[in-house]
Amino acid sequence: MKIYIRPEPYCVLSFDLDDTLYDNRPVIRAAREALSNHLRSRFTAAHEWQDEDWLACKRLVLRSQPELVHDTTACREAVLTRALISWGYGGEQLKKEVEQAMACFLHHRSDFRVSDEVLALLAKLDEKYLLAGITNGNVDADRIGLTPLLRKVVHPGKGLRMKPYSDMFKLLTQELAVSPAEILHVGDCWQSDVQGARRAGCQAAWLNPAAGALPLTSGTGCLPHIELSELRELRQLSELMT
Repeated sequence: MKIYIRPEPYCVLSFDLDDTLYDNRPVIRAAREALSNHLRSRFTAAHEWQDEDWLACKRLVLRSQPELVHDTTACREAVLTRALISWGYGGEQLKKEVEQAMACFLHHRSDFRVSDEVLALLAKLDEKYLLAGITNGNVDADRIGLTPLLRKVVHPGKGLRMKPYSDMFKLLTQELAVSPAEILHVGDCWQSDVQGARRAGCQAAWLNPAAGALPLTSGTGCLPHIELSELRELRQLSELMT
C-alpha cells in the first residue's frame, strides 16, 4: 500500500466492479462469443460480418445517438437493431430477434460469481462501512452475489454519464445522504475511477494492478489518496483509520 494523500475519515466504500472485484476479461469474451454463436445460428448474414463491420455499425449508431456512449446496454441493443435492419428484418420479427440476442448476451455477461475471498472481505468491511458500487458496465450485481453486501449499485445511462464524469458519484451521495469527502472510491482505472472520484470531491483508492492484470504506471491528473496492490489491503487501511 502507498499513501499519497492522508485520507480523511470516510463512512462509505464505493467500488468499481469490473476488473476491481473480479477479472472481467474472460467474462466479456465468453459473452461476446455466445452472442456471436447465437447470431450465426439464426442469420446467414452474421457469418459474413467481421469485427470491423460491427465497429462500423457502432460508429453509425453513436453518430446518430451520441448519448448512447454512456449506456452500454442500450448501445448494444441499438447496434443489433441497426445490423438486423441492414440484413432485411423489420417489424415484430426484428423486435423479437433483438430481444433474444440481448437476452443471450446479458445472461452470459453475468454468468459467474464473485470469489468467496472477495465476498468475505466485503462482509468484513460491511461491519464498519456502507458499501456501494459505481460501475460503467452493465453486470447484474444480484446474479454475481453482490446485492446482499452493496447497499446501492449505480450504473450509467438514462441521463447518468459514465465515470470520470461526476454524475454517478453525485447520485450516490444523494442516495446515501453523505458528503463526497465521506466516500472512498476503490477502482482499477486511473482515468475513470481515480480522476472521476477526485473530480467529484470523493477520496480515491487506486487498485494497481487490476484483477488479472499487470501493474500500470500512473497517468496525468490528480493523485489517488491511496494505491493498493490488492483488495485485502483495505482491511489494513481500515485499522489505520481507527
